[in-house]
Amino acid sequence: MHTLKKLMPKPLYRAVAPLYHHLLAWIGAQLYGHPSRKINIVAITGTKGKSSVSEFVNGILEHAGYKTALVSTIHFKIGQNIEPNKLKMTMPGRFFLQKFLRRAVRAQCDWAIIEMTSEGARQFRHINIETDALIFTNIAPEHIESHGSFENYLAAKLSIGKALEQSKKPSRMIIANADDDHGSDFLALHVDAALPYTLEYAQPWSTTENGTQITFEGTPIHSPMPGEFTAYNMLAAATFAHAIGVDIKHIKAGLEATQRIPGRIEPISIGQEFDVIVDYAHTFESLEKLYQAFPSKEKICVLGNTGGGRDTWKRPKMAALAEKYCERVILTDEDPYDEDPESIVAEMAAGMHTKPEIIMDRRRAIRAAIELAKGKTEAIVLITGKGTDPYIMRANGSKEPWSDATAAREELQCSLGDTKSTATI
Repeated sequence: MHTLKKLMPKPLYRAVAPLYHHLLAWIGAQLYGHPSRKINIVAITGTKGKSSVSEFVNGILEHAGYKTALVSTIHFKIGQNIEPNKLKMTMPGRFFLQKFLRRAVRAQCDWAIIEMTSEGARQFRHINIETDALIFTNIAPEHIESHGSFENYLAAKLSIGKALEQSKKPSRMIIANADDDHGSDFLALHVDAALPYTLEYAQPWSTTENGTQITFEGTPIHSPMPGEFTAYNMLAAATFAHAIGVDIKHIKAGLEATQRIPGRIEPISIGQEFDVIVDYAHTFESLEKLYQAFPSKEKICVLGNTGGGRDTWKRPKMAALAEKYCERVILTDEDPYDEDPESIVAEMAAGMHTKPEIIMDRRRAIRAAIELAKGKTEAIVLITGKGTDPYIMRANGSKEPWSDATAAREELQCSLGDTKSTATI
């Protein structure tokens, strides 16, 4: 289809593409025997928090004795077999989901947990997947160039809810963040149960730089991960689990066992005196919430966060936000695709009042941030934008293998006197 997109006139491609993607989804379901009818499925959608909620749900279900399968931005999992997601797609196409679900059924999994995105929905990858439940986390402007408008982006998210309405599963349920402006849109879906969650339901709750605690059904539950967003993510998973009858002791145990989520407020430590965090934060709102989670720390921020070919409007806003919260900001390269990476960073820098430090080489930028933090016990290095993304995407579809976490760990080792090579990952 990518070749056809280049060859076809744009109006013709726009007319043909939906039919093509719809047909692919139908063929995939037929080819693999509609596996979603033979397994319980919870879908998770929203701009932020999908992967964290997925991990929390998985932790709870496993503690409750269920065998799980998982499709997420971070990895693919069936039972105890886990593979990192190196496809740069949360919802892969080309029959991937139907084949994955067939494998999960053969492995006798009880539940499949699937992150569902607006881009995947736009290409009908969610249809012919019979869902039992949908968790909606939140929505904020994202992928606007791709969708054409925020309204189209919201409509793509809601189409996942419409698929839940049409699912033939019994006891279909929507679990939605009622604190979000569009939570009511999801709670209005015509399903068997509409379950809101709000931070009011988690009272008393608190978050500090050392972790987050919520109260659910009278039970205190703690996570080492900080931030208000952690409270929301825990609450979303707990609300779903409670709705399907999981005992509170398993909810507590599952949430508390999820100590670390790769690329999501992920601590990188080899014993250094300062903190280093790798986080996926790629929207204005998620970046601000991350910075706010560490109010007393001296923040040294490595900021890419604005890939090529999309959401150009946010470039100066993200840099201005970093300038507001961070004592030092290093602007760097991320995923330029076919754009000039230096032009992207220049657009970011235009949003700042002071001249920023610019280090285009992402590894060198991380190294510089670590050097700035040395000797400062209250410093924190925040490396944002990529999380577990396995590549830096460059022109003409080329990919540079990459890992923020690995680069940070290697640079820490080098900084502390380890002679381990810091060659390209």
